[in-house]
Amino acid sequence: MDKNYFVHSSAYVDEPCEIGQGTKIWHFCHVMPHARIGERCVLGQNVLVASGVLIGNNVKIQNNVSLYTGVVLEDDVFCGPSCVFTNVVNPRSQIVRQHLYERTLVRRGATIGANATIVCGATIGRYAFIGAGAVVRGDVADYALMLGVPAVQKGWISRHGHRLVAQNETGEWVCPESGWRYGEEAPGRLRCLDWPEDRPLPKPASAESESKKEIGEGSK
Repeated sequence: MDKNYFVHSSAYVDEPCEIGQGTKIWHFCHVMPHARIGERCVLGQNVLVASGVLIGNNVKIQNNVSLYTGVVLEDDVFCGPSCVFTNVVNPRSQIVRQHLYERTLVRRGATIGANATIVCGATIGRYAFIGAGAVVRGDVADYALMLGVPAVQKGWISRHGHRLVAQNETGEWVCPESGWRYGEEAPGRLRCLDWPEDRPLPKPASAESESKKEIGEGSK
């Protein structure tokens, strides 16, 4: 039976594992047994997906990223080039600590910047943005912008990836690209007021037009 996903000839995919429709696995990747990868994902060159790793749908993983056992990426996560995940807090070559692997959860829509490091045991909130080279040592709030070593919150960021700096007359932050409003429903807890948290972004108008055009042509 033909696979409904793409694997480059230089990549290794061990069985058993699950790979969703439309996913692309590029040069020199290694997917280990019992990993699960969702639909429409892209794994760039030299990506390792270790046993037990869970990857949602529409996840983009750039070159030279290793996802070790314990890492969970929800839908729409972006991992920048050479970002780092760990799974043991105090590793030693002479001591076996496989039973102490910690879980790292990256929630829907979050971005991990290039060369950033996520120390294991953390939960990265929905649509959070970890800046390039930052080192995260604990949980991160939804929509938080995290910068520095160690990473500290430097404000909020919208679902479209813009820093939220302009507030309207009612004290809500407004995304300069989408116009969507964001507000704190509790101290340190931001929510989008104009779009449900669990819904994908709407397609751009041009994409919707092309989609309708294709449907119309296909029905002739």
